[in-house]
Amino acid sequence: MMKAFVFPGQGAQYSGMGKDLYDNHQQARERMNRANEILGFRLTDIMFEGSDEDLKQTRVTQPAIFLHSVISAQLMTTYKPDMVAGHSLGEFSALVAAGVLGWEDALRLVSERALAMQEACEMQPGTMAAVLAMADERVAEICDSIDDIVVAANFNCPGQVVISGSLTGVDLACKALKEGGAKRALKLPVGGAFHSPLMQPAAERLEKAILATTFGTPQCPVYQNISAKGETDKEVIRKQLLQQLTSPVRWTQSVEQMIADGATEFYEFGPGDVLKGLIKKINSEIIVG
Repeated sequence: MMKAFVFPGQGAQYSGMGKDLYDNHQQARERMNRANEILGFRLTDIMFEGSDEDLKQTRVTQPAIFLHSVISAQLMTTYKPDMVAGHSLGEFSALVAAGVLGWEDALRLVSERALAMQEACEMQPGTMAAVLAMADERVAEICDSIDDIVVAANFNCPGQVVISGSLTGVDLACKALKEGGAKRALKLPVGGAFHSPLMQPAAERLEKAILATTFGTPQCPVYQNISAKGETDKEVIRKQLLQQLTSPVRWTQSVEQMIADGATEFYEFGPGDVLKGLIKKINSEIIVG
């Protein structure tokens, strides 16, 4: 039996997240209090008592989900994954689980990532949309045909792709996708064009922090969003992490490859269970815990 640990990205947050961990586990309390010190503000207050609007702030959302995910995984009694993967932001949690990054270094990178993405969103407004019931390749083709910035950004599961780009580009693509046969092309309540060329300024800012951070040799393969393959070379992992913000999240392909490489059980760590649902749609026979 091979265990795959998976970690969610932005959107999994909810008010009150992590309070049970903080109240019931000394290790969780110590980690969360240390995280407040590193970030320079009381993240836990917002996690436990903040409104949904408070939690939607990118500078809050990303470190909150990361912290919840890492602590949840490390509290597991048999904490030894055979392979790991994370959806977008979740890739940083996966790198901690694989021993590539220390959790404090990863938290600093996640905080820098969040601030860089927020800055990029303010510089160049953009948005995203969910496209349902259309083949991945067809979605990408239609996006390529639009005379503005729009790309297929998240391949979440068969029949569910998220597109990302400029406000005009996404509007034009939604119209073309619906005309082309998509069941739905629905704009999402997000603040920017994540995993698109509009994130290039954020990638450049984050690059300095990633290059200055120590990466360790992974203790198990990391299935990164870009390659959807099990990576074991820390410098390849670093290089692909540098490219992640402007490249698509190939989640469907990652899960399929993990199963092909022997994964028999998937465990999601973090707030919510979004990835469990996606994995079941990718392969209904796999065990998801």
